[in-house]
Amino acid sequence: MDEQGLLTSKVPRALEIRSTLFGFDLPDLLIIFFNLAITNLVFGGTNFRYSLVWGTTITLALFLYFSKKGKPENYLHHYCEYLISPTYFSAGEHDLSYKPFKRNNNGKHEN
Repeated sequence: MDEQGLLTSKVPRALEIRSTLFGFDLPDLLIIFFNLAITNLVFGGTNFRYSLVWGTTITLALFLYFSKKGKPENYLHHYCEYLISPTYFSAGEHDLSYKPFKRNNNGKHEN
């Protein structure tokens, strides 16, 4: 019987590195380009297209860059979840999303 040793492969050393481009996280770039596309669609045919399309996009990009400087990854995502979440949590309140399992005739659970 031919015994082989432990199979190994090379793994990148930095699996936890943030994926950024020009100092922006990928969701930030998505927001910036989405803003660029929508404003170009709406205001692209007007005389103020340069100030409305590029001005708002550059302003948004600068705001995101300087407001998120030094903040952890996905800061805006977690901040928006914090703003949307309820401010009052009760320990005795009924859970509205809880669905009990139903039992069939054999005593087994079914969904």
